[in-house]
Amino acid sequence: MSHDSRAFRNALGHFATGVCVITAQGSDGEAVGVTVNSFASVSLDPPLVLWSLDRASDRFPVFMASDHFCVNVLDGRAQHLSHRLSRKGERSIADEPCAKGKTALPILQDALAHFECKVEARHDGGDHVIFVGRVLSFDFKEGGDPLLFYRGRYRSLSGES
Repeated sequence: MSHDSRAFRNALGHFATGVCVITAQGSDGEAVGVTVNSFASVSLDPPLVLWSLDRASDRFPVFMASDHFCVNVLDGRAQHLSHRLSRKGERSIADEPCAKGKTALPILQDALAHFECKVEARHDGGDHVIFVGRVLSFDFKEGGDPLLFYRGRYRSLSGES
């Protein structure tokens, strides 16, 4: 079946998603982040989550070489960070307030929730690679509203962001 890629992307945009920044430590020690909206839970027992990364991403080599990653669920006020880390060449989170987790991964301090993971598997997903992670540690905040993405725009639970 052949399809119009732009129309397909527009149709997918009708599914509202949360926005996350996935962080990792590069082999050179650089704290790296990338914006994704492909995060999902897979299993409660064992605790598994997934996300996907475009093979064309300039961060692809870092995440393929890393055995661990951290999913940071963004607060509605983090649109600027999400936008910055979605652009090619914008990968450093050195200037962001971070904590070190139990796995020494960088955790964004303003995240609503975070999940420190060991890579359980990587699967071919066409122009993306699907990362499945075993959750080793997690935490969350009771308050706050998530950053959402719907039909090509950032949104919040109370309206547009």
